[in-house]
Amino acid sequence: MKPICRILTAALFSLAVQGVCAEVKTLTDVRGREVRVDVPAKRVVLGFYYPDYIAVSGVDKFDNVVGISREFWEKFNSGSWSLYRAKIPSLQNIGDIGNVNAGTFSFEKTLAMKPDVVVLADWQYDALKEEMPRFEKAGIPVVVVDFNAQTVERHTASAKLFGEIAGTPERAGQIAGEYAQGIADIQKRVAEAGKPKPKIYIEFGDKGPAEHSFTFGKNMWGAIADTVGGDNIAAAFIKDWGAINPEQFLAAKPDVVIISGTEAGLKQPAAMAMGIGIEAAEAQKRLQGFIRRAGWAEIPAVRNGRVFGIYHTASRSLSDLASAQFIAKALYPEAFADVNPEETYREFHRKYLPVEPQGTFFIRLGCDGLEDCHKQAAADTVAASAETVAEPSLWQRIKNWFAALFA
Repeated sequence: MKPICRILTAALFSLAVQGVCAEVKTLTDVRGREVRVDVPAKRVVLGFYYPDYIAVSGVDKFDNVVGISREFWEKFNSGSWSLYRAKIPSLQNIGDIGNVNAGTFSFEKTLAMKPDVVVLADWQYDALKEEMPRFEKAGIPVVVVDFNAQTVERHTASAKLFGEIAGTPERAGQIAGEYAQGIADIQKRVAEAGKPKPKIYIEFGDKGPAEHSFTFGKNMWGAIADTVGGDNIAAAFIKDWGAINPEQFLAAKPDVVIISGTEAGLKQPAAMAMGIGIEAAEAQKRLQGFIRRAGWAEIPAVRNGRVFGIYHTASRSLSDLASAQFIAKALYPEAFADVNPEETYREFHRKYLPVEPQGTFFIRLGCDGLEDCHKQAAADTVAASAETVAEPSLWQRIKNWFAALFA
């Protein structure tokens, strides 16, 4: 009987420990929905923001993720997928729920994974609203997170939701705090610069120079531009994202132009290519093509050499503090002379992720070394200001004309 007693005692102790560790919590997601979730969750279906979940959970706890939208990560961000798959072997056979954007999402496949919780991006929740009653009937809680809004509030709230679900709230709080502090530093520098807002235009360069692709109004790159003190010319015409009319672009005369790209750009001859494994020379060559668009030679951004490239995936993410710094530095080079966005990007990966990507993430057209380019940008800004101050008045120009006429 004694061995049986010992076994029963051990089993009861194990259940007691699990009871202490596991807890049903009411989480308030980014939509203000109250959702009861058994945390830490042992079976998670994650719709989007995979590296961000890994950053918050750590590699070991990512093994509790049983399903993702594979197509979006594996095909659209193939460089990232390859890096993470090498470090997280479970990715090779992880379940696939389909792609919401492509209309291939499968409720049946998701249900078959027996998730404790399904975590969706805000835009995915919008697209799947008709499926929500089915989740409710199946007793599967759905939590909504959102990094696409590019606000400190939603970034930090989403990170903390990940932390509750993964069982790593302290790590989540640290990451969220560092992000909030980083954005606050940017805004403090911009305020202290005390300059008029430069006009900025940001376009996803997936279609190449021949066709204007998405620009961003009040979310993603548009929201970042607004946060760091830019006057986003697309905000007047585009709500979330969409193509701007070329005439609207030319009439707005942006001071700074940024073209974003991913590794997928290499599949097309002229699309912007940025990211993991992309050579700087290749990115420069492709960026050069955009300034050959009709009328672009006359806009201030091109005339003054303030055209930049950025990694599209370095947005809607906890790692996008680096992108915010980069855009702020493009707008106000003097105020950010001591800030190195590339190092910020790499440091986040070293600190919180199992990979440190190598490639091209931030460039200025015509420059090999990004920091040297930003120093030159600061010098250009000073020179442009000096030229503006020294420009003769209309009366002085008339006097000079008469002097030349009768000389």
